Amino acid sequence: MTLSSMVVSRDWQEVSVLECIMSSLHMDVAVEQEPQRAMARLNKSKIDALIVDCDLSGSSQFLRELQRGERRPKTVPLVIMGGPGCNYRLDDTGALFAFAKPISVEQAVRTLSAARNMILDGRLRYHRAGLEVPVALNCKGSRAKDAVLVNISQGGMQIHTDNPIAIQQPLRVAFDLPGAKSKMKAQAEVAWQDQRGNMGIRFLKIASRQERMLQLWLAQQFLAN
Repeated sequence: MTLSSMVVSRDWQEVSVLECIMSSLHMDVAVEQEPQRAMARLNKSKIDALIVDCDLSGSSQFLRELQRGERRPKTVPLVIMGGPGCNYRLDDTGALFAFAKPISVEQAVRTLSAARNMILDGRLRYHRAGLEVPVALNCKGSRAKDAVLVNISQGGMQIHTDNPIAIQQPLRVAFDLPGAKSKMKAQAEVAWQDQRGNMGIRFLKIASRQERMLQLWLAQQFLAN
């Protein structure tokens, strides 16, 4: 899975080092020398990670604009870099990571790897994978009902069924996850349903081993795209 990043800097020696590191981490790199051009680009495009050189003229205004709620692009995480004269603190900029110039390759690899992992964790939390397998729905006091899984995420799934379920009623779901050694089971609840038989199911409780199995399976599907 290739992620996108932007470096706001004119320090080409440091930029070239970052480009090599980020390429090895499967991150595309766009370079902007002017903070305002970078802001315009951020407002038009989805950027996963932003690296700002705080030695660059105009970077202080740029970082202040990023801090304003109405202008802040949906970019995570923010990394700042600078030489010995850079006095910015992480709390002042909203940045999550920082490293010094001249760039230590070892430090930059650790920092950018942590940033990449944070981005992937955020995406995986909401990633939905399409999967068409049978699902058994068990409601207390009634016979099991059949459904078909449409897509699944860490927090729940969408199913289709011809058997309506009372939305207030707790239920248990069971289905086979491709490649898993045991059947997936979870305590769940109905989050929503429509008149065409589509239902949103929210997971309430899953055994930790099965939860980890689901996370790994979703990560495999995500990275394969």
